[in-house]
Order: sequence, then C-alpha cells, then structure tokens
Amino acid sequence: MEGGVNVADKAEFKECLRLTWTQPYILRLVLSAGIGGLLFGYDTGVISGALLYIRDDFTAVEKSTVLRETIVSMAVAGAIVGAAFGGWMNDRFGRRPSIIIADALFFGGAVIMAFSPTPTVIIIGRVFVGLGVGMASMTAPLYISEASPARIRGALVSTNGLLITGGQFLAYLINLAFTKVPGTWRWMLGIAGVPALVQFVLMLMLPESPRWLYRKGRIEEAASILRKIYPASEVEQEIDAMRQSIEEEVRLEGSIGEQGLIGKLRKALGSQVVRRGLMAGVIVQVAQQFVGINTVMYYSPTIVQLAGFASNNTAMALSLITSGLNAIGSIVSMFFVDRAGRRRLMLISLVGIVVWLAVLGGTFLGAAHHAPAVSDMENQLFANRTQTCPEFNPNVHWSCMNCLKAASTCGFCAHQGELLPGACLALNDMSRRTCHADHMEFYTEGCPNNFGWLALIGLGAYIVSYSPGMGTVPWIVNSEIYPLRFRGICGGIAAVANWVSNLIVTQTFLSLTKALGTSATFFLFCGVSALALVIVFFTVPETKGLQFEEVERMLERKDYKPWKRYQGVGDLEPARKREIGLTEP
Repeated sequence: MEGGVNVADKAEFKECLRLTWTQPYILRLVLSAGIGGLLFGYDTGVISGALLYIRDDFTAVEKSTVLRETIVSMAVAGAIVGAAFGGWMNDRFGRRPSIIIADALFFGGAVIMAFSPTPTVIIIGRVFVGLGVGMASMTAPLYISEASPARIRGALVSTNGLLITGGQFLAYLINLAFTKVPGTWRWMLGIAGVPALVQFVLMLMLPESPRWLYRKGRIEEAASILRKIYPASEVEQEIDAMRQSIEEEVRLEGSIGEQGLIGKLRKALGSQVVRRGLMAGVIVQVAQQFVGINTVMYYSPTIVQLAGFASNNTAMALSLITSGLNAIGSIVSMFFVDRAGRRRLMLISLVGIVVWLAVLGGTFLGAAHHAPAVSDMENQLFANRTQTCPEFNPNVHWSCMNCLKAASTCGFCAHQGELLPGACLALNDMSRRTCHADHMEFYTEGCPNNFGWLALIGLGAYIVSYSPGMGTVPWIVNSEIYPLRFRGICGGIAAVANWVSNLIVTQTFLSLTKALGTSATFFLFCGVSALALVIVFFTVPETKGLQFEEVERMLERKDYKPWKRYQGVGDLEPARKREIGLTEP
C-alpha cells in the first residue's frame, strides 16, 4: 500500500532529468500543465507592486485602506469559489477542460484589469483571476500527478510548487521592469494574459489525464496515452496497477456508505480517527496563514515603505529579495522534510517566525518613536503652493507619525537622507509634485528613520524561517493524515480553511496598521504565531515514515499523544508493531 505523500529525493530528481531528456513528451505534459502553477504564483504576487501605482492613479484607493485591501483580497475570495467548483469540474468534465477554463478566466481577468477605468472594474478583474487561481491550485498538480510515471511523480509534482514560487518571483521582476513605462500597473496586471493564452493553446493539443479516462471507462484512450509516457515493456504493468488502484478507490468510496456531501461529512466526523486528523490538518492550514505570510507576499512593497523607504522603485527592488528567499526556501524544504520530519520542521519554523516577528515589531516601534517632527516653518514654505494638512495645529507637537495618522489622510514631506523636521501636507497630486520639485521625499505609509535596514533584515529572516517549514509542510501533513476513504472531503475542508484564513489576513492587514500601528500589528502576529507554536505542539503528530494504515492506527489508539514519536514504525518487526499497538495481535 502507498506510504504517505510521494516526496522527491535526489535519486528521483536524477531519474526525472534522465526520463524527460529521453522522453520529451513527459516534459511537454508537465510544463504545459505547470504554467497553471506559474500563473497562480504570478497573479497572487503581482498585485503587491501594482498596488503602489494603482494608489497613485486613483485618489480613492490612496485614501481608503479598505479599498486597497479589497483589491488584493478579492482574488483570494475568488480562489475559494474556484477551488470548490474546480473539484466538481475535475470529476465531472476532466482535468484538461478544467485547466482550459482556468486559462480563460486568467486571460479574461488580465484583460479586464489592464483596461480598468475605475477601481471597481479592477476588483471585478481580480475576482476572475481568483477563480482561475482556485481552479489551477488543485487541477495543475492533479493533472501532473496522473500523467507522470510513478517513479518520478514526486519530482514532477514538486515542480508545480517551484513554479508557484517562481511565478511570484517573476511577478516582482516584471513589476520592477515596468516601473518606468507609461501605464505601469496596467502592464503589470495585463501581461499575465500571455502565459494564460499560451497554456490554453498547448492544452488544446494535449490529452486528458489517463487515470480520469480509465475511471470513466475509456480504457483504450487511457492505454494509448500511457504508451506515450511509458516504455512498451511497462505499459501493461502500469494499466494493471491503475486498474487495481481505481478498484480500491471505488471500494473505499463504497465503504463510506452515503454518497451525499452531508452524509459523507457526518460519517467522517463520527470517526475519532478522522476528528483527530482533521483537527491537526485544519490547525496547520490556519496557522500557515495567521502567522501573517500573505501580508508579506501581497503587501511586501507597502511594508518596505512602512519601514521608511518612500520611493516606489526602491520599495519594488527591495521587496524582490523576499520573493527570492521564498522560492529558495521551497527548494530547501524538499531536502529536509524527510530528514527532520514534518512536525519538527514546523515547530522550528514557528520558533523562527515568532522571533523575527518580534524583531520586526520592535524595529517599527523604534522607528515610530524616532520619527522626525513636523515643523510649522516647513509648512509655511508650502502654504502658497499646496494645502497644509487640515488637522495640523502649530501649537501642538506633531511628529511624522501623527501626520500620517491624520483622519483626512496626509503625507509627510521630508528632506532626503536627513532626519530633519518636515512639512505635513494634504495628500493629493499637487502636494506630491510640489514636494518632489523641491528635491524632497513624500512619505505616505511610513516615516523616514534609521531603522529601515533592520526591518528589511527581519523581513528576510522571517521568510527564511517560514518557507521551508510552515510554507510547505502543512500541505504534506494534509496529504498523509487522513484515512484514504475520507481524504477527499477532509482535504477539501482543510483547503477551504486555508483560503478563508488567507482572506481574513489579507482583508485586515492595512486596516490593522492604521488602527493599531505597524509595530502593534506585527506584535499581534507574533503573539498569534506563539499561540500557534503551542497548539501545533499539542495537536499535530509526526507522520514521517508512516504508511496510511499506520497513521490511522496511531490516531485511533486510546493512549494517543500527538507529541509522542512514531517515526520509522513502518520498518519495525511485526512483534514490535504489536507491542506499540500498530497491528492486531
């Protein structure tokens, strides 16, 4: 019986390189489907930079944090719906049509956003893109898995994860490339339509998943595809293995009894094994989002500006580092997840996250306390050319932080490279232009300070701590911890929990920074991460090296303790397995 998720190792990657060179048809299948992962990463990452320029073009977006959050988070909301419909479409119509429909949504969303006349239309485009992201997030790896030779399946599926982080990194590069081009954000968002169109054309020329065809009784079609993937001597063996696997799958589905969603859910929750597994699976998915990762991935340039770097170009360039570190972390995870273990890697990751979020909170707190003062004399220099912030009172001491928190939305005009008193001006294009014309810098998110580089180091260290552990392991745990017969419904519940948590964090981050302050917001995420560390320790077991049957036996034990090690029980002698309760006497 299959034992856990198929995680690629060095030997598998070597075999993968050899086979894709000798059988290019495999590479064509994988890369064509993998464009979905690239689009997933690009469309979730590109908004972080585009938002800076959307803000400059639309005053309503500049003045409303809620509107900015909505532009970012509507893709996440669309992804929740897309993932739900994607599961149904995968089973009903097949993997290939689902990818083609996702491409149409990606392309449509990109075109809508590129020609958006108002923020509302941008939001509509983001919803379309989100629907595509939700469908691609589950369909692309499924297609790759079912169309790959078994011995290199882990390596090929892993490429989809790499393409997601690679797509995010590409988004930052393209954002940086278009900062000087007229139309800036329109190009950034619209260019995603190109790979979507390419994949649409490629998928029209590729076959359906052989496993889906076999499940639908189209056996000869499935066999003809397998002949292109496997050497002739292995085709019959693979067809027989697929037949046995599908028969077992049908048998397990039949053992559930009731076929409706509510009936399956009732049956699942009636099992102590499923309840324990589902609790662990949902907790790690929620924790993955509530440690605040998507505040960094979606708002990275904004966070850089909060750290005291006012220029859009500088913020874009510096935030590129975080995306690169995230991609590197995904690669590191492949080499350590089977050595360190899932549970240990998550706990180590959470410790690092707590430490570096505390450093970020402290850094922003120091920056706020040392913010330059607002000078009445500086304000008077601009009085004839622009409008002073309405709330400013020369008889009350104000710092840059007071200026940026003003109810009418104001900006701080500061001397470049020096922490000297500056002017607090009403936030509008005239103020920005006038400030820049005097060779000064206009700050709208954070204040000039000497702590900015420490914030960047903390941000990078946070990503390094997050990516190899909490970034990838929760998905692996969810692929291993449920009984086979309930894996679909339980995995779906955990995935929805992940997307909903993502939506909550994305929709509230900027509002939290306005209401609580940047330092308090990061301290809040630090506290939540510390709580997650404790909860994960007491609720999530180690699944490394366990076959699915052994995980089930572990979860049903009367003396079950999530923190107790069951590592390597698959290799124990039968007598020892009986002793620890993993087999019947």
